[in-house]
Amino acid sequence: QVQLVESGGGLVQPGGSLRLSCAASGSIFSIGTMAWYRQAPGKGREFVARIFSVTAPSYADSVKGRFTISRDTANTVYLQMNSLKPEDTAVYYCQGSGSGGIYWGKGTLVTVSA
Repeated sequence: QVQLVESGGGLVQPGGSLRLSCAASGSIFSIGTMAWYRQAPGKGREFVARIFSVTAPSYADSVKGRFTISRDTANTVYLQMNSLKPEDTAVYYCQGSGSGGIYWGKGTLVTVSA
Protein backbone atom coordinates (compact mmCIF):
# COMPACT_ATOMS: atom_id res chain seq x y z
CA GLN A 1 0.00 0.00 0.00
CA VAL A 2 1.02 3.58 -0.65
CA GLN A 3 -0.11 6.66 1.22
CA LEU A 4 0.03 10.10 -0.36
CA VAL A 5 -0.43 13.28 1.67
CA GLU A 6 -0.70 16.67 0.01
CA SER A 7 0.03 20.01 1.65
CA GLY A 8 0.63 23.64 0.72
CA GLY A 9 -2.76 24.73 -0.53
CA GLY A 10 -4.39 27.98 0.48
CA LEU A 11 -5.69 31.34 -0.65
CA VAL A 12 -3.56 33.41 -3.00
CA GLN A 13 -4.16 36.51 -5.09
CA PRO A 14 -4.07 36.37 -8.89
CA GLY A 15 -0.48 36.52 -10.09
CA GLY A 16 0.80 34.96 -6.89
CA SER A 17 2.61 31.69 -6.26
CA LEU A 18 2.17 28.56 -4.19
CA ARG A 19 4.16 25.37 -3.81
CA LEU A 20 2.31 22.14 -3.21
CA SER A 21 3.98 19.08 -1.71
CA CYS A 22 3.01 15.43 -1.80
CA ALA A 23 4.74 13.03 0.57
CA ALA A 24 4.64 9.35 -0.29
CA SER A 25 5.00 6.58 2.27
CA GLY A 26 4.48 2.83 2.41
CA SER A 27 5.45 0.66 -0.54
CA ILE A 28 7.04 3.56 -2.38
CA PHE A 29 9.33 1.25 -4.36
CA SER A 30 6.28 0.38 -6.47
CA ILE A 31 5.75 3.96 -7.62
CA GLY A 32 7.22 4.88 -10.98
CA THR A 33 5.26 7.95 -11.91
CA MET A 34 3.89 10.74 -9.78
CA ALA A 35 1.44 13.31 -11.01
CA TRP A 36 -0.83 16.17 -10.02
CA TYR A 37 -4.47 16.43 -11.00
CA ARG A 38 -7.06 19.03 -10.07
CA GLN A 39 -10.80 19.31 -9.81
CA ALA A 40 -12.47 22.69 -10.02
CA PRO A 41 -15.94 23.25 -8.51
CA GLY A 42 -18.57 21.61 -10.69
CA LYS A 43 -16.02 20.08 -13.06
CA GLY A 44 -14.30 16.76 -13.55
CA ARG A 45 -10.80 15.88 -12.43
CA GLU A 46 -8.16 16.95 -14.94
CA PHE A 47 -4.48 16.25 -15.48
CA VAL A 48 -2.02 18.98 -14.46
CA ALA A 49 1.52 17.58 -14.54
CA ARG A 50 3.39 14.27 -14.44
CA ILE A 51 6.94 13.25 -13.65
CA PHE A 52 8.68 9.96 -14.28
CA SER A 53 12.21 9.12 -13.28
CA VAL A 54 13.64 8.69 -16.77
CA THR A 55 11.64 11.06 -18.93
CA ALA A 56 11.02 14.79 -19.01
CA PRO A 57 8.01 16.07 -17.08
CA SER A 58 4.80 16.69 -18.96
CA TYR A 59 2.19 19.40 -18.40
CA ALA A 60 -1.31 20.31 -19.37
CA ASP A 61 -1.38 23.13 -21.89
CA SER A 62 -3.26 25.32 -19.43
CA VAL A 63 -0.36 25.35 -16.95
CA LYS A 64 2.66 25.01 -19.24
CA GLY A 65 5.21 27.75 -18.52
CA ARG A 66 3.62 28.59 -15.16
CA PHE A 67 3.77 25.35 -13.17
CA THR A 68 6.80 23.17 -12.49
CA ILE A 69 6.72 19.61 -11.15
CA SER A 70 9.73 18.15 -9.38
CA ARG A 71 10.58 15.13 -7.27
CA ASP A 72 13.25 14.60 -4.64
CA THR A 73 15.01 11.44 -3.48
CA ALA A 74 12.78 11.21 -0.43
CA ASN A 75 9.80 10.48 -2.66
CA THR A 76 8.21 13.83 -2.23
CA VAL A 77 6.81 15.49 -5.32
CA TYR A 78 6.30 19.21 -5.59
CA LEU A 79 4.22 21.48 -7.76
CA GLN A 80 5.52 25.03 -7.98
CA MET A 81 2.70 27.22 -9.23
CA ASN A 82 3.47 30.73 -10.46
CA SER A 83 1.37 33.41 -12.13
CA LEU A 84 -1.76 31.88 -10.66
CA LYS A 85 -5.11 32.70 -12.23
CA PRO A 86 -8.63 32.48 -10.80
CA GLU A 87 -9.26 29.53 -13.14
CA ASP A 88 -6.54 27.61 -11.29
CA THR A 89 -8.86 27.41 -8.29
CA ALA A 90 -9.40 23.73 -7.55
CA VAL A 91 -8.68 20.86 -5.22
CA TYR A 92 -5.28 19.53 -6.23
CA TYR A 93 -4.68 15.80 -5.94
CA CYS A 94 -1.45 13.86 -5.95
CA GLN A 95 -1.38 10.56 -7.82
CA GLY A 96 1.21 7.80 -7.67
CA SER A 97 1.22 4.93 -10.12
CA GLY A 98 3.38 1.90 -10.82
CA SER A 99 3.52 -1.83 -10.46
CA GLY A 100 1.37 -1.77 -7.35
CA GLY A 101 -1.50 0.16 -8.87
CA ILE A 102 -2.76 3.73 -8.79
CA TYR A 103 -2.94 5.71 -5.57
CA TRP A 104 -4.49 9.07 -4.74
CA GLY A 105 -4.11 11.55 -1.94
CA LYS A 106 -7.08 13.32 -0.37
CA GLY A 107 -6.30 16.65 -2.00
CA THR A 108 -5.44 20.19 -1.00
CA LEU A 109 -7.54 23.23 -1.87
CA VAL A 110 -6.06 26.10 -3.85
CA THR A 111 -8.13 29.26 -4.13
CA VAL A 112 -7.00 32.09 -6.37
CA SER A 113 -8.99 35.21 -5.63
CA ALA A 114 -8.55 38.90 -5.00
